[in-house]
Amino acid sequence: MVKICPLASGSKGNSLFLQTPQTKILIDVGLTCKEMEKRLAQINIECSQIDALLITHEHMDHIRGVKRLSELYQIPVFCNAETAKGIFDQTGQCEGFKIFSTEESFEFKDLNVYPYSIQHDTLDPVAFRIKTNKLNIGICTDLGIVTPIVQQQLQELDLLLLESNHEPSMVNACSRPRVYKERVLGRQGHLSNEECVKALEKCKTPALKQVFLAHLSQECNNPELALKKAKEVLGSTLVDVAYQDRVSKVIEL
Repeated sequence: MVKICPLASGSKGNSLFLQTPQTKILIDVGLTCKEMEKRLAQINIECSQIDALLITHEHMDHIRGVKRLSELYQIPVFCNAETAKGIFDQTGQCEGFKIFSTEESFEFKDLNVYPYSIQHDTLDPVAFRIKTNKLNIGICTDLGIVTPIVQQQLQELDLLLLESNHEPSMVNACSRPRVYKERVLGRQGHLSNEECVKALEKCKTPALKQVFLAHLSQECNNPELALKKAKEVLGSTLVDVAYQDRVSKVIEL
């Protein structure tokens, strides 16, 4: 059995828990160590049980707890070389890195992990396609556009966590500075509800059992709107929001 649960998703911190018959991992650690301990406890997991941390990129909302968690519990940190440099520059962490190459799959226990390139304003950001126990899981957030490479990796999945960050009209109407708006709406920013839905339309298959809408903007989106648009194209597929301020739904497949 595979268990997956978004622990946090949004600009204040991101982390996803994944458990398989042989391992327990976290994808991104954007909360403090104390908060990570608290949220894991809510799903009956201790930090000492975590076998690895997989990091998508070096923005602080994805790495805030990496240094403390990895050092305190002796957990290896898997990321590419550029992201390792970015983490080191911000946190001083220099031990425990396990370097992978973008666009090259690697094995960890019963996981086959394929990190692939996405468009975002960091050094070498990636999304993950993870295969385990005959299941294909996609984790794809923090991207400005869905490139052909991204769309290809979203095909034939059993479970998908995909960014549905904002409504462009709400971004343009908000009081944030123009530089913020241009970043969010740009090709290296964040994925809108509309672009998320387009990607979902192209990757919808009978195999797709669960979708989490991730990294929703608290100011320029709302869960009801994002859910409504996604459900219109996914039909019977279960769709849920990955929340910022609390542990989200636990899925077992």
